[in-house]
Amino acid sequence: MRSRELVTPEQASDEILTAQVARGNSAALETLYDRHASTVLGISLKVTGDRAVAEDILQETFWRVWRSAATYEAQRGSFTSWLFRIARNLAIDTYRRQNTRPQAVPDMDDTDSALEQMPDPGMDVPQQAQSVFVRRQVRAAMKSLPQVQRQVIEMAYFYGMTRQEIAEATGEALGTIHTRARLGLQKLRDELDREEFEG
Repeated sequence: MRSRELVTPEQASDEILTAQVARGNSAALETLYDRHASTVLGISLKVTGDRAVAEDILQETFWRVWRSAATYEAQRGSFTSWLFRIARNLAIDTYRRQNTRPQAVPDMDDTDSALEQMPDPGMDVPQQAQSVFVRRQVRAAMKSLPQVQRQVIEMAYFYGMTRQEIAEATGEALGTIHTRARLGLQKLRDELDREEFEG
């Protein structure tokens, strides 16, 4: 019967393809890669800000899918939620590693390096100081948020993810993400208003 014809990889759902990957089907992995590589790259790029690093994370993400497909459980969430969570965690871990490395001490014999260390004579010092102060206020206010609200705001405003991407990456319902963002932003606004009033 025609309705019983085999489904091509392009027509198969992500979950069916993942089950095939778990059985060693590399063509199924290629199909998943074709479908989702651009989104994974986008998430990685938003977190790291470095295309070369993001491309490495993209490859590592799908390598992990290849190795761990058998551990994926459809009843616990969609394939994209699982995939985007892998990518996001890898990207955040990479970003944190890069930003906790000790900074190299510049060689002061190197004239170019020395010039780079000099402040910009055209810089508006009061404005720069105000920007630093505001960033510190925002960081302090962020710490006061419940973890789930802080996560949504960080993903949206620091990593540039849409609420749909956040929902897929966290496995939460889109409505839940909207609520956490609204409550988190309201609390953040209240905290900043309070600090300004007390200051």
